Amino acid sequence: MGTALDLMDVVPPSEAEAQEAAQAVRLLSPLLKASKRGASHVTLRPEDPRVKEAVSVPRGALVLLVRVLEQMARGNAVTLVPIHAELTTQEAANLLNVSRPYLIGLLDQGKIPFHKTGTHRRIRFEDLLAFKREEERRQEQVLKELAAEAQDLDLGY
Repeated sequence: MGTALDLMDVVPPSEAEAQEAAQAVRLLSPLLKASKRGASHVTLRPEDPRVKEAVSVPRGALVLLVRVLEQMARGNAVTLVPIHAELTTQEAANLLNVSRPYLIGLLDQGKIPFHKTGTHRRIRFEDLLAFKREEERRQEQVLKELAAEAQDLDLGY
């Protein structure tokens, strides 16, 4: 891999891959429902006669796999990013769906923590995620206030 995450190389699944992912979701979802919510793992028993042993998979990993497959079934590209990963400014901008100059402005304003490695800024993924969640929460609040104001003014919303 070139960069830590190669976020620029993410490609949406083909139609055939999306269909395969949808079929996998249909087959795996019942396993999650059948396993107890408190269960720490799910046991998979492949039907392939060459595979002699059952495979124990952490339940959280299977939940994550099903979520990835659900996104692929919808035709969405998926990237897994470890929470402790450090991102370049371009990778962070891509994840926020903003321009790199805009992101750098957010960094310079102190809205997202970062550190420098030499002359390059690096953003921890968990800090970027915290910023994104707070922004979404703030936007939701503004929308609620606007809707309430529209109701008060009887604007037909």
